[in-house]
Amino acid sequence: MSIRIHTSAASQPSAEKYIMSDALRNAVEVAIALEQPLLLTGEPGTGKTRLAFKVAADLASQKSDFSFVEKPLIFNTKTTSTARDLFYTYDALAHFQAANIDKKGGINTSEFIELQALGRAIALTNPEGQADGRFRADLGDEARSSVVLIDEIDKAPRDFPNDILAEIERYEFQIKEQDNYSVRRAGNQRVVVIMTSNSEKNLPDAFLRRCVFYHIPFPDQATLLAIAKTQLGEATKFTDDLLKSLIEKFRQVRQQAVRKPPATAELVAWLRILEMRDIMSKPSGEQNEFLRDHLSVLVKTKEDLDAMQGIF
Repeated sequence: MSIRIHTSAASQPSAEKYIMSDALRNAVEVAIALEQPLLLTGEPGTGKTRLAFKVAADLASQKSDFSFVEKPLIFNTKTTSTARDLFYTYDALAHFQAANIDKKGGINTSEFIELQALGRAIALTNPEGQADGRFRADLGDEARSSVVLIDEIDKAPRDFPNDILAEIERYEFQIKEQDNYSVRRAGNQRVVVIMTSNSEKNLPDAFLRRCVFYHIPFPDQATLLAIAKTQLGEATKFTDDLLKSLIEKFRQVRQQAVRKPPATAELVAWLRILEMRDIMSKPSGEQNEFLRDHLSVLVKTKEDLDAMQGIF
């Protein structure tokens, strides 16, 4: 499968401003070529989740044998998540209540089965083959490929990654409530899986062996400046010198932080509020006080706030 991921702007608003390094782009392309999940780690706010939007938009914009959906299908992992939740959910309580109301037995189990992110992605590759009333879904008429984002997989119970190994390798799952009915991926379409982890706990070795891994490092000064300019847009009133000065202040805040160093997303939010409140018009002697008044965007604990003394 030959698909290249571009560093240029994509068509989706959530993706067009994403800056992807060559190393990250290569990891994405390797995962796609090997048809293995891409596992991303990195500090919160470094763009792990948004990468899925970038990849989906890029793949959808390309001319190829695969018809990709423009946005990723998202599964937000919880501490209570099970392997089945990634593919479908079955509302047993609603089914029971409906059955009690309809004594004639006209209730179909499929009305209470709803596909979730990976299950829907698999079914989308072959909508005609799955359109036999086994689950509730509007898949359309055209076979589609898609990007699936499994966000913060390290939140799940330890058994969760191991329980989905076979399904992710084969892109096939069974619906227990429908006599173990199998839903399979059609060979002429693809499912690209991107998983994120905040490294809150170790993932099983058997799971890691089946993934392509990439750690997103925290951006250097030049990259932070490029990110800031891209996110603020061409209409920004910031000068390069002021932006560089503010990014240096941000770097000092990160170095001084005791509990939670601010991330890239917080830098962008900080710059936006400073621009909205017109820091550019403040005399140089008043700017430090102005920055102190807006530290709440960057600093989130009392310990870190105390550690900021002397920076501004």
